[in-house]
Amino acid sequence: MSEKPNVLVIMTDQQKATASHLYGNTFCQTPSMERMAKEGVLFEHAITPHPLCVPARVSFWTSQFPHSHGCRRNQTLMPAGATHAFQIWKQAGYHTGLIGKNHCFERKEDLALFDTWCELSHGGLPRNATTRGMEWCRPLEGIHAAHQLRRTMTPQNPRFSYATSDFPLEDYSTGLIAEQTVRFLETHQNEPFALWVSFPDPHEPWVAPAHYAAMFPPEKIDLPPWQEGEFDEQAPERNRILYRMLGVEEDSIDDVYGVMSVYYGMVRFIDDALGQILNALENLSLRENTIVVFCSDHGDFIGEHRMQCKGGVFYDCLTRVPLIVSCPGRIATDIRDDSMVNLIDVVPTLLGLQGLNIPRGMHGEGLPTVTDASPRDAAFSEYGAGGPPFRMADLDKLPRPHGRRTLIESLLPREAEGRRKMVRTREWKYVHDPMGDLDELYNLAIDPWELKNVIDDPAHRDVLSEMKLRLADWSIMTEDAKPVPLPE
Repeated sequence: MSEKPNVLVIMTDQQKATASHLYGNTFCQTPSMERMAKEGVLFEHAITPHPLCVPARVSFWTSQFPHSHGCRRNQTLMPAGATHAFQIWKQAGYHTGLIGKNHCFERKEDLALFDTWCELSHGGLPRNATTRGMEWCRPLEGIHAAHQLRRTMTPQNPRFSYATSDFPLEDYSTGLIAEQTVRFLETHQNEPFALWVSFPDPHEPWVAPAHYAAMFPPEKIDLPPWQEGEFDEQAPERNRILYRMLGVEEDSIDDVYGVMSVYYGMVRFIDDALGQILNALENLSLRENTIVVFCSDHGDFIGEHRMQCKGGVFYDCLTRVPLIVSCPGRIATDIRDDSMVNLIDVVPTLLGLQGLNIPRGMHGEGLPTVTDASPRDAAFSEYGAGGPPFRMADLDKLPRPHGRRTLIESLLPREAEGRRKMVRTREWKYVHDPMGDLDELYNLAIDPWELKNVIDDPAHRDVLSEMKLRLADWSIMTEDAKPVPLPE
């Protein structure tokens, strides 16, 4: 066993915090997440720095907010000159690896930092995919077969599609990544390693093994509360546009239950994969020398606000993610921390626990309880790259019926539009959009589902002023993360 603590970051894609009973879900049990939480610290209020894949992932590994590192769209991957965790681990002598979804690194200089590279995404293996350090542990033809349906599904309606299938569990992305991770641990158990295990699920395409989807029949699923008129004229235009594309009000309730059963089946499949990895760590006597992180990059509506998928808004189902950190013997166990934290806090926490220097340009702080850092009472997120607004008039120019096709056709301008920012405390959430028509304020203490925007309620004038000040202070403090030489 290596004397240096290993790092194992297990990241899912588009898994909202409340997809687990640990965060209040009434029907989706995640026993492996619970096991890990009992062996570590669960953060009740972990926020993504940006509810979109690439910006969230770049922010995670650089510990910077998107407005500083510049990656604010899915087309802007890790920039040249950025300082990120894998550079530090490589220089410190760790065996570095990625197993699963990348959607973060593309420059040759960054890809060369990985000793092991086994990339797999939503549709299976990338075209002309090559591996480094180890071959896939399953025959490629089986992997291709298990992912074919994700590319050929017939949509149930204009807005979404879902399906189940019955291939060997080891050939689906979740089962394959888990088994590949176990092989990695067996191979590298005697050297320090820093491994990113990146599950593409439960991001769409929504396909689950039939066994897992069957665990969530309609009679077991509790629908979130829906409010009539939520997206009438008092809602921000951007939210109304998104609802026009993603709203399921006109869809069969059987299909709403169907897509939810597949999504939660994917979550439960991931949870079993997590258990498989934890078992391997224990069997190889690596558990107490490996810092394990479980998280997701961002969330999914999956029924909340009568929508599915995601978009450039800041409801908790998109911005609040699971976060558990575990290393028995090194950090506290069986604790739920209610501090407001951010995914950008993970890398500084890991580096600190490993005794490595934390670059001064990182925005993140050590996670409370896991480190001696003080609890924090606010967390932040952002979206947009300063592009022009996408208005309802722009949506009306696109072919009807509006749905998944419209979502894709409008994706690039909507991802780039505006420069909106969010601040969240335990009790309040404020969203400011300098290019929008209406800001948002939610009283989470009495409206945890964020169904009523109280931005215009004079009773909350003082709260609004405080939240605006918090957002302004954060913007000023983080607007220039690049270190400047200081006098001795």
